[in-house]
Amino acid sequence: MQHEIQNGYVKVEPHNGVTTIEFFHPQSNSLPGKILEELAKEIHATGNDGDTKVILLRSGGDKTFCSGASFDELYAIKNKEEGLEFFSGFAHVINEMRRCPKFIVARVQGKCVGGGVGLVAASDYAIATEGAEIKLSELAIGIGPFVVGPAVERKIGLSAFTQLAIDATTWRNADWARRKGLYAELHPDVTGMDESIRRLTDALSHSSIAAMAEMKKIFWHGTEHWDKLLIERAAISGKLIVSEQSKKAIEKFKKK
Repeated sequence: MQHEIQNGYVKVEPHNGVTTIEFFHPQSNSLPGKILEELAKEIHATGNDGDTKVILLRSGGDKTFCSGASFDELYAIKNKEEGLEFFSGFAHVINEMRRCPKFIVARVQGKCVGGGVGLVAASDYAIATEGAEIKLSELAIGIGPFVVGPAVERKIGLSAFTQLAIDATTWRNADWARRKGLYAELHPDVTGMDESIRRLTDALSHSSIAAMAEMKKIFWHGTEHWDKLLIERAAISGKLIVSEQSKKAIEKFKKK
């Protein structure tokens, strides 16, 4: 099943208990509102699908896993209400990943920015290549990693999260991300990564669905307030993105 979205798509492919959810956008797998909406919807549906034992989250192409929020859409936001609506898209995806009773394994084939780091952090297990550098670039465009922050901090700890959030223009290499716990495994190339993903998802597809659902509850214990929290955070980003400073910064990035 595939949803076409202005040159991008979200597609879902079930296979022997492993359901792959893949997103793609020609602008370095950026995330416009429509893709966020489809991702949230499909993660919810797949989580409740009796034939799915495990979910594999991946993106199309071979260079960038995800470049975060769509600059075109950020630039088009006219007021804080529109801002809240856009950033709530990230909140809904992270909350669906959190509530999903199935393990979500992320395949990270390349660079990861902003909201993309949030997607990886909200996954239960991430397998990446050595080229999968990360950056939380939000401050560079006059906002902050407010919505993805709780997911990133939960995964890598407050100290590492603040380093990423404050130094918003510097890439951290994949080994840094692995040492901090964002990636569970790192492989020199795509072949090794995919082999490891096959091994893990195959093992999980033969595991107890009830046991995995109970484990997932334990892993995410203490995040029940995120339904409210992430929307409050979306409102902060929504308010800041309409500032003059933000508009100028996005304009600069768009010209690059």
